[in-house]
Amino acid sequence: MIDSLPPTSLTPPRGTPSGAIAAPRYRNPFSVLIKHRNFRIFWFGQTGSLVGTWMQQVALGWVVLQITNSPFLVGVEAAAGSLPVLLFTLYAGVLADRTNKLKLVRVTQGLLLFEATLLWWFNWTGHVTIEVLISIALFGGLASAFDIPTRQSLMVELVGRDDVVDAIALNSSGFNLARIAGPSLAAIIIDRFGLAWCFASNAFSYLLVLLSLFLIKLPPKTIAPTDLSPTEGLMEGIRFMRKSREVSLLMSMVTVYSIFGIPYLVLMPVIARDTLHGTARTYGLLLASVGLGAVTGAFALAMVGRRVRRGKVLAGAAFSFSFLLIAFSFSRNIWLSTAILFFTGLTMILNNALANGLLQTITPDGLRGRVMSAYAFVFVGMAPVGSLLSGSVASALGAPAAIGIGGGVLVCFASWVFGTRRELKGL
Repeated sequence: MIDSLPPTSLTPPRGTPSGAIAAPRYRNPFSVLIKHRNFRIFWFGQTGSLVGTWMQQVALGWVVLQITNSPFLVGVEAAAGSLPVLLFTLYAGVLADRTNKLKLVRVTQGLLLFEATLLWWFNWTGHVTIEVLISIALFGGLASAFDIPTRQSLMVELVGRDDVVDAIALNSSGFNLARIAGPSLAAIIIDRFGLAWCFASNAFSYLLVLLSLFLIKLPPKTIAPTDLSPTEGLMEGIRFMRKSREVSLLMSMVTVYSIFGIPYLVLMPVIARDTLHGTARTYGLLLASVGLGAVTGAFALAMVGRRVRRGKVLAGAAFSFSFLLIAFSFSRNIWLSTAILFFTGLTMILNNALANGLLQTITPDGLRGRVMSAYAFVFVGMAPVGSLLSGSVASALGAPAAIGIGGGVLVCFASWVFGTRRELKGL
C-alpha cells in the first residue's frame, strides 16, 4: 500500500516512531534471492535449465522441418507436448496437494531429463523420425502436466506468502533472460556441433536443476489425510474457485488475456516480414525487445515489493497492455514498433506475475496445487485457441488487424473487471 504521506527523507510515514528511519521507497530487486536460501538455489537452477529448454525448442523445430518438410507436422509435434497438459494437469493439482511437492518436482524434473536424453540419443544416432518425436513429446507433456502446477505451488513454501509475488516476478525475469540467451546459444551450437548437442545441453541443464532441488531443505510439513477421491478433490477445488470472487476474476483474466493478448507473439514473424518489410533479423529484434521489456518489468515489480497496492498495479498493467497492442497494430516503422514492444513486454509480465502471485497469496495451502493446476490449464490450454483464432483473423484481415482487435477486446474486458468489480483493486 502506498504511504498516506509523500515519502521524503525528512517526513517519516505515519506510524513510524519518532527518530526511526523510514523504510526506503524502493529496494534491491534481488532482495528475495538474498533473503531466502532455498529460493536462491531454486532460481539459479531453474534459470539455467530454461536456457537449455529454449535451446531444445529451437533445435526441435528445425529437426521436425528437416525430416518432414511440413509446417503442419511442426505444429502437430508442438501440439503433442501440450495435449497431456490439457488432459491431466487438473488431476495433477490434486496430487500436488496430497504429497510432498519438493519430492514430486524432483521426480518430474528427472523425467524431463530422460526426455531430453532420448531426443539427444535419437538425433545423435540418426534414428529420429516424426513418430519418435511425437511419442517423446507426449511423454514430456505428461511429465510437464504434473510438473507445472506442483512447481508453481512450491513457490510459497520456498519464500512464504509475503514474498511470493516478488519471487514469481524474478522467476519471470529468469524465463525472459533465458528466452534471449537460449536461441543465441542454440544458433552457435547448431553451427559448430550439430542439432543433437542442443538436446545434450538441455539434458545437462536438467542435471543442474536436480542438483539444486536436492540442495533445498524445507521443514517437515504434515499433509492432512483425506477420504475424498481424486475426482471429489478436483471438484472441491473447482467449488473454491467459483465461490471466491477474487480467484474467479483472476482466472477469467488469465483466460481472456491468453486468448486475445498473448497470440501477438505468434503473429510476430508475419508482422516482421509483411508489415514492416523486414528480415529474420527484424523478427529477432522484435522478440528481443519484448524479452528486454519483460525483464525490466519483472525487476521493477520486485523493486517496489509491497509498497504499492498490487490490485491497482494489475489494473494499470491490464489497460496499458491492451492499448499498447492497439498502438502496435498501427505502427509501420521498425523502431517505433520495437519501442512499443518493449513496453508491451513490460506490462505483459506485470499482468502474468501479479495474477499468478495474487492467486497463490489468497489461496489456502491445502488447495494451492489445484488452483495452480487450473491456472496452468487455462494458460496453456487457451493459448492454442488464441493462436488459431488470431491466425484466422490475420488470414482474413491481416496480422495488424488481428492484434488490434485482440487489444480492443482486452480494453472492453478490463473496463468490465476494473470498472464494475471492486474485488481485484482491493488486493
